[in-house]
Amino acid sequence: MSIDVQIWSDIACPWCYIGKRRFERALEGFEHRDEVRVTWRSYQLDPTLPQHDPRSEVEYLVQAKGLPRATVEQMVAHVGEQARGEGLEYNFDALVVANSRRAHRVLQAAKAADAADGDTRTGTLKEALLAAHFVDGEDIGDVEVLTRLAAQAGIDQAETRAAVDSATLDDAVERDIREAGEIGVRGVPFFVFAGKYGVSGAQPPEVFSQALETVWSERGQGLVTLEGADGESCGPEGCD
Repeated sequence: MSIDVQIWSDIACPWCYIGKRRFERALEGFEHRDEVRVTWRSYQLDPTLPQHDPRSEVEYLVQAKGLPRATVEQMVAHVGEQARGEGLEYNFDALVVANSRRAHRVLQAAKAADAADGDTRTGTLKEALLAAHFVDGEDIGDVEVLTRLAAQAGIDQAETRAAVDSATLDDAVERDIREAGEIGVRGVPFFVFAGKYGVSGAQPPEVFSQALETVWSERGQGLVTLEGADGESCGPEGCD
């Protein structure tokens, strides 16, 4: 019996990329990693953003979240340091502030295609989108960027263009966000193991390893937040 891992995250969330890397490190060391099935779920930290925002990341956080500039600069520096520890070179100076909704719709299209033929386009595209946003300074709200990244992940260009503004796929995004609220998600990344164990934030790999080992050895009912599993994450009011 495989282990189901549901991961709620936003492409515009710096801790989500770090959390992805830490989870992958834990998964790599897990004896039964071939029995783990990962599902990426949509979440938006700021659905009010325009498709493209001319402000820098620092300016956006200062103005939109009402945080002091010094606090934001310290936060950005801390996140960048943590990212480097995972082999990620964040470039906040080049980062394009953009609404992630279109990208989530394309991810939902990839997920539907994967469900049909068992491929792994969604994970490939998720990685590409995060890298494009935080490392390469690309606009994740731009149709041409999304089409190119999706094509590299094996998704037909015509399908991507149709997905960008699809009402049906938008409903799928909204369902993910609504379900996150129903189970008490207040920030991302948020990991749910086997529908039972919740891990909040970009935890150290050891915490994810503990969750994997636990769900492999136990079967039960209900969602449980693991003790001490409340790590750094991003919420509507900003990032830790």
